[in-house]
Amino acid sequence: MYLGQVIGTVVCTKRVTGLEGARFLLVQPLDHQRQKAGPVEVAVDRASASPGTLVLLEGSREAALACDPWFVPVDSAIVGIVDEVDA
Repeated sequence: MYLGQVIGTVVCTKRVTGLEGARFLLVQPLDHQRQKAGPVEVAVDRASASPGTLVLLEGSREAALACDPWFVPVDSAIVGIVDEVDA
């Protein structure tokens, strides 16, 4: 799991089976000091995040497990909204 900040939305008209109705957001991954940590990602939103929100992301195969049905083709999923970081 890693931190990120929502920086925008993605609109798509065609989706693969299992991702109908899913919401996609642009997310900037962040390190523990809230500095950019890699390229911007498209993540499926499972936590109802909004632009500017600090979020918790899951990547790789585990991201697909956050979706219903499981094992849809996603590489990044927003699984939580972060209220506070104490490092």
